[in-house]
Amino acid sequence: MEPTYEEYKAAVEAALFHVTLLGNTEEIVTDASLSAPEEGTVPQPLRSAMRYSLTLPGKRLRPVLLLAGYHLLQADWLTVMPFAIALEMIHTYSLIHDDLPALDNDDLRRGKPTNHITFGENIAILAGDGLYSLAFETMLAASLTSKHPQHAIAAMEEIARRAGVRGMIAGQTLDVKLEGETPSASLVNYIHRHKTADLLTAPMVAGLTLAGASEAQKASGARYGQALGKAFQIVDDLLDLQGDVALLGKQTGMDVQRGKMTWPAVFGEENARLEAKHLIEEAVDAMLDFGEKAEFLRQLAQGTLTRVN
Repeated sequence: MEPTYEEYKAAVEAALFHVTLLGNTEEIVTDASLSAPEEGTVPQPLRSAMRYSLTLPGKRLRPVLLLAGYHLLQADWLTVMPFAIALEMIHTYSLIHDDLPALDNDDLRRGKPTNHITFGENIAILAGDGLYSLAFETMLAASLTSKHPQHAIAAMEEIARRAGVRGMIAGQTLDVKLEGETPSASLVNYIHRHKTADLLTAPMVAGLTLAGASEAQKASGARYGQALGKAFQIVDDLLDLQGDVALLGKQTGMDVQRGKMTWPAVFGEENARLEAKHLIEEAVDAMLDFGEKAEFLRQLAQGTLTRVN
């Protein structure tokens, strides 16, 4: 029987709870100890700040995509969990930094005070840096013991590139610098493709790479991730206009207030919905060559259109 979304998610949650170096305590320490920390541990309050954001309730979409992408070809999906949770660390670091006053200045994330509200801006910045660094420590450690280290290194390169200065960070840069400018389709498409879609494409391609996929199979995974990611961002833009704050766990109406470049701002809400529907059809079509094994990913894509958070 194929794993359900909840089974994948529960496995990810369990792995995150026992992340190496962070410990499995739920304590929140906002002040540094006067004594030197034990060597090899993460000092407080950095440890608490990293765990705080990493363990907030979330969809865990990116790690689930990596596990499901791997499972298209291989059954032992738990063996690639280090790469899955590393993706969640990278995603979480990006959210911590995105919420900072210098960027989006948000007070709520996943229904809780944002990291900088809880720990201060200085520790929030370091918590994001720490999670990014720990993500690569985690993947490198897994690569050293992998039966197929060449697949592991290639998967890590895919994740690093799509999270980096030509990927997610490139999209975030234009998202910030073009606030208040007249939106255009080409600019919005670039921002969506990199700010959001790259970190949904990375898990698909990385998961398939870890599974020993062919170049054609990885290309199909990339098409799925890009289409899903752009649709996901369009729906996110629509939820910012119409969503329920209690369900979203963050403030709404902020895109208009900040003058963000969004698909609804260019084409209107109705055309944005139609574009999201078209992109989800593209994602579903990208999985055709995987047959019945891809039913989970087809349903996941279709559910994006009706999500409320």
